[in-house]
Amino acid sequence: MRKDIKVVFMGTPEFARESLKELVESGYHVVACFTNPDKPSGRGMKLKYSSVKEYAIEKNIPVYQPNKVKKNQEVIDILNEMSPDFLVVVAYGKILPQEVLDIPRLGAINVHGSLLPKYRGSAPMQWAIINGEKITGITTMFMDSGMDTGDMLLKEEVEIQEKDNLEDIHDRLMVVGAKLLIKTLDGLLDGTVKGEKQPDGATYAPMIDREMTKIDFHKNARDIYNFVRGLCPFPGTYMELQNGKKYKVFQVEAVEDGSIDKSIENGSILLMSKNSLYIRCNDGYVKILQIQPENSKRMDISAFLAGNRLSIADIFV
Repeated sequence: MRKDIKVVFMGTPEFARESLKELVESGYHVVACFTNPDKPSGRGMKLKYSSVKEYAIEKNIPVYQPNKVKKNQEVIDILNEMSPDFLVVVAYGKILPQEVLDIPRLGAINVHGSLLPKYRGSAPMQWAIINGEKITGITTMFMDSGMDTGDMLLKEEVEIQEKDNLEDIHDRLMVVGAKLLIKTLDGLLDGTVKGEKQPDGATYAPMIDREMTKIDFHKNARDIYNFVRGLCPFPGTYMELQNGKKYKVFQVEAVEDGSIDKSIENGSILLMSKNSLYIRCNDGYVKILQIQPENSKRMDISAFLAGNRLSIADIFV
C-alpha cells in the first residue's frame, strides 16, 4: 500500500532529512522534494546543498528550490501536476499558503518539535530548554493557514534530562519525529488516526536572533544555565565585557549562593584561577566551563585562562 501513496516532501535541515529518509526506507513513494535554495558557506563561500537536497539527489528524487512558495503559480502548477496524496512538511522554513495545503488528496502533514499547543513557532526545542521544561516531544498534525494551529494527529513525549543541551534534544527528537511520521501516515491510511482540535493554552516559541543571545547576569544562575544549554551549540550565547569585548559561552555550571556579598555587582568576576572562572549573578554565580573568544576556537576554560588575560575588576555587562 505504501508504494502506491505519492508523497511530496518539503524540508531543509538535518532534522528534516531524517524524516525523508524514514519515508523512503518505509516504502512510501516520494515523488519530489522541495527545499530551500543553496546557500554560500565556509571560507570560500561555496554554495552548499541542504541536508534534504543531498539525500534526495542520492536517492534520485527530483528536487525543487523555489525562492518563495506564496504567490508562486509555478509551484502550484508543479504540485497539481504531481497530484500527491500527502504533502509532508518538516522544518521547511517557508510559510505555505492555503492553496498549496489544499492540493494533497489526503492532507498536508507537519512534524513539529513540541507537545502542542505548547511552543508553536520556529524554535520550540530551544525555548523548551530555556524555560526549564522537563518534558518535550513531537506532535504530528494537519497543517492549516495558522502558525502550528492545525488539528493534532499523534504525540510522543521525550524527557529533557538535566545536562541535555539543544544538540542532544534535537538529535533525539529528530529520530522520534521521523518514526512518528510513519505511524501517522499509516494510521491515516488505515483509519486508526484521526485529527483532534488543539486545546486552549497555546504558548509560542519565536525565532531566536543574534540580539537575543546575550547572557544577562541579572538573572538567576539556573535561568542562565538553561539559557546557555538551550542555545548550544548553535547559535550559542555570549557575554560582553564593559570594554565591548565579547566571548561566546557554550557550557556553564549554576550555583545558588545567598552568602555572596550583595554589594558585588552582577556580572563581576568573583573568582579566577588556572581552571576556574566564576561570575556573579542574581542569586549566586555561574562557573564558565566552555568559552570561545572572538576570532578564536571553542575551548575549555583552563585553556582559555592560560592564554587570555582577565581581571577580578572586570565586569560583564
